[in-house]
Amino acid sequence: MEDETKNIGEEVQAVKDVLDKARAEVGKVIIGQQKVLDQCLIAIFTGNHVLIEGVPGVAKTLLVRTLARVLGCDFARIQFTPDLMPSDITGTNVFNMKEGAFHLMKGAVFTSFLLADEINRAPAKTQSALLQAMQERVVTIDGVNHILPPEFTVFATQNPIEYEGTYPLPEAQKDRFLLKVEMDYPEREDELELAGRSLGLDSPEAILANDVVQPVLQAGELEKVRQALRGITIKDELIAYVVDLIRESRSIDSIEVGAGPRATQALLLSSRAKAALEGRDFVTPDDIRTMAYPVLNHRLVLRAEYEIEGITVPEAIGKLMEKVAVPR
Repeated sequence: MEDETKNIGEEVQAVKDVLDKARAEVGKVIIGQQKVLDQCLIAIFTGNHVLIEGVPGVAKTLLVRTLARVLGCDFARIQFTPDLMPSDITGTNVFNMKEGAFHLMKGAVFTSFLLADEINRAPAKTQSALLQAMQERVVTIDGVNHILPPEFTVFATQNPIEYEGTYPLPEAQKDRFLLKVEMDYPEREDELELAGRSLGLDSPEAILANDVVQPVLQAGELEKVRQALRGITIKDELIAYVVDLIRESRSIDSIEVGAGPRATQALLLSSRAKAALEGRDFVTPDDIRTMAYPVLNHRLVLRAEYEIEGITVPEAIGKLMEKVAVPR
């Protein structure tokens, strides 16, 4: 039993080492935004997807490109527009006249890290082209299933200040994102550093282009790190605490639509990864309470009368956590 405990501790330490190295390498390109980076790493290492909300120019695309380089994964980007078709994402079979046969022209979804830029700019039919890929890591084209890489992760971005001409994501699709990451403007010191670096040869884009950033994982190794997270202990009372939090979200006065069972899974998985980030092989109530905000922020729907009064979803989550007793 002692040997088993020791092995689990070593596995968790190995995960933390990878996460620390990834933080350091990404930090060569992305200035500040540590909280955003950590939340993205949590989603990646739990095998889930991320909804990133931020104004233009805060390096959302650069962040995902850098993460792909650091974690040894392929990267592709789709700019969502009103005229984007589902086949532009998934691909289509094209007839080759010379060979007399159909050949698959793969879409951008056939990659490891997919940036769905401004996903709410495309209509629901196009947005839904990602649903099967996100849930099953499989794409069906003309009745044939095509398997995506196990590392497949969707990073979808939204602009929080410009909703004219957009198509809000349906609740079923939002629920498939583990976290909603809010990427705000950098702090003044970080923006000063960025301004200075942009005038020289060490701008973030130049650093990424010149291979200064080194991968901390090789292709295929990400799955091994994900499996190591299973060594993180979550006590039964904390599992019950998570279940009670999610169930309570369905009875709060200000919330019209509460979180479903997928949110329970998301909160447990993300709390376990948060513990690994901190170098622990056990989950604490603080891990759960910290991750409750990004896990629930996009899953809860407020009642209209409360929205009119200026109540926000984070405030509703705060009230929710006040109502559920923390295990001692």
